[in-house]
Amino acid sequence: MTGFSPEWLALREPADRAARNPQVLAACRLAFGGRDELTICDMGAGTGASVRALAPLLPRRQAWVLIDHDHRNLAAAMTALDGWMTADDHNIRIRTLQHDFGRAPTPWPAETGLVTASALLDLPSTSWIDAFVSALAARRLPALITLTVDGVMTAEPVHAFDEPVFTAFRKHQRGDKGFGPSAGPAAARYLEQAFIDAGYTIEAGDSPWTLDQRMATLVRDLLAGIAGAARETGDLNTADIDGWLADRLANTSALVIGHRDVFACL
Repeated sequence: MTGFSPEWLALREPADRAARNPQVLAACRLAFGGRDELTICDMGAGTGASVRALAPLLPRRQAWVLIDHDHRNLAAAMTALDGWMTADDHNIRIRTLQHDFGRAPTPWPAETGLVTASALLDLPSTSWIDAFVSALAARRLPALITLTVDGVMTAEPVHAFDEPVFTAFRKHQRGDKGFGPSAGPAAARYLEQAFIDAGYTIEAGDSPWTLDQRMATLVRDLLAGIAGAARETGDLNTADIDGWLADRLANTSALVIGHRDVFACL
């Protein structure tokens, strides 16, 4: 499974927090409104951003199991979350589990009452997504899956080479990230339909990153990453990509990267 450094996760966390769909989050809050205690399994937990974003929505007593393939991220999560154990009148217990999701999509412990994941479900294959949803349904587990890419990409001001670069980037997203050929930009809608086919009721909605120069470092890193991925496909002339990137770095005033969120329950 490909890695995401603690530094990258810290850089994107404010954009993630701003992007999550409020109606989807409200549906999750409502589903657990009568509960006093809940065990949450967060897949691809990174440095614990889901705890920081979602803990205020969930019952007062929470037990989080943070699962990630990278031990560095899990160590960083425990350090970053040290002050969250009794935040805002919540009693929060946290433990970690190192696991490679490329081997199996179902590492959650028996006491799990909610499965969460952010920016994860566009990485695996459609067959992995099918297995994931089937395993959830077998346990009748609800899931809150946020920030799954949907292929929408726009930038301002428009550049003539935007769409060729974005098309090459979307192709790169469909490469193997350790789970088989990735669903990539098709993942969000595929996941929603898989939940519906399994009998789930879903609340789904858009959660785009809408970035401007107040998040200049993230915009710069994203543009460089998009250009690098486009180069790797071999579909475009490298000089054209380099020219596009130089212009984008100098002149981009806004960048939108589309995502979808979904809360699913039986």
